[in-house]
Amino acid sequence: MDELTKQPMTQAQLLPGIVAETAAIEDLRRDIHAHPELCFEELRTAERVAAALQGWGIPVHRGLGKTGVVGTIQAGRSAHAIGLRADMDALPILEQNGFAHASVYLGKMHACGHDGHTAMLLAAAQYLARHKNFDGTVHLIFQPAEEGGGGADAMIKDGLFDLFPMQAVYGMHNWPGIPVGQFAVGVGPVMAAFDTFRIVIRGKGCHAALPHLGLDPVPVAAQIIMAFQTILTRSANPLDAGVLSITTVHVGETKNVIADSCEMTGTLRTFSAELMALIQRRMADIVEHTCLAHAMTGEIEFTKGYPATVNHPEQTALCRQVMAGIVGKENVLPQQPVMGAEDFAYMLQQLPGCYCFIGNGEGEHRLPDHGAGPCTLHNASYDFNDAILPLGATYWVRLVETCLAVAE
Repeated sequence: MDELTKQPMTQAQLLPGIVAETAAIEDLRRDIHAHPELCFEELRTAERVAAALQGWGIPVHRGLGKTGVVGTIQAGRSAHAIGLRADMDALPILEQNGFAHASVYLGKMHACGHDGHTAMLLAAAQYLARHKNFDGTVHLIFQPAEEGGGGADAMIKDGLFDLFPMQAVYGMHNWPGIPVGQFAVGVGPVMAAFDTFRIVIRGKGCHAALPHLGLDPVPVAAQIIMAFQTILTRSANPLDAGVLSITTVHVGETKNVIADSCEMTGTLRTFSAELMALIQRRMADIVEHTCLAHAMTGEIEFTKGYPATVNHPEQTALCRQVMAGIVGKENVLPQQPVMGAEDFAYMLQQLPGCYCFIGNGEGEHRLPDHGAGPCTLHNASYDFNDAILPLGATYWVRLVETCLAVAE
């Protein structure tokens, strides 16, 4: 508890019953951090989650989305139900931290804080099971494969909302850069949709000293890359947010050979389907006609990613009210939309709900022997801030008690 007293959230209205269990929940979080598992491989994590829930007398359903876990707590007689979601998977990153709870699995790391998200929801589950100060049903959704695997969609297709009917669903993500003791929440699009693409330019290989005998795909690739930069600046409405990033270029095998082909891949990010369609149409035109102008052929294929994460007004207003009751209105910030993507979007397409951010601080919480990099998401030096475990858990409990209020 010494760490908590050093944080600016000491004025927060934390639930004593949750604060009393902080050390145990912190140990659980660090154990999960030390044993990260990638998309749809979260067997150990799911076992830990299920065992904890069952130990608190919470019925558990397993196997949705392959490794997903759903716990259900019912109190009173109301038929109203809500869902709370936490993600469980890690990233294929080589951790640079050297503290005791660093990853024991080479090349796997909890670099996005899903270990903390799981721990916060477990802390809330323990409290809710003990106190049951609500009227209705809360479904605790522990989801696999958020990091590119579409685990939310997989759980839905396996019958999540059919087996566990609910009227609303809520999610939360830690956010480095937002101070400890603050939340951020907003209405409408808060995280972007993303698609990926692959481009292949087909030329004609030859000796690098005799370029006139071949068709070099490299300068064509360069022209395409530069032409892409005009799509968002000249074809799209400048008020519509979008990102087009080429992230890999693969060509050639040796210094004195002009390659037969060049492959490029990348990602697109938008908040609207219309802008996504415009970008893809213009990209296809540029690839086709630039290649034709140089007597080559080109092909482009797009792979659908996650849709945009869009918060619903009524549920967002309720979340803001709950947060203000815990940390004060001044510590509930407007949620600035970000171009990162989140598969909780699939759940918000099915049901009304809200996805918010909880401040993770600037990294001062990290133990000695942490990596030299910043404490930002998807960074090899990141670590979740254990000081916010009771705050996140308190938020979940108060949200349940507000959504499923006991009639006076």
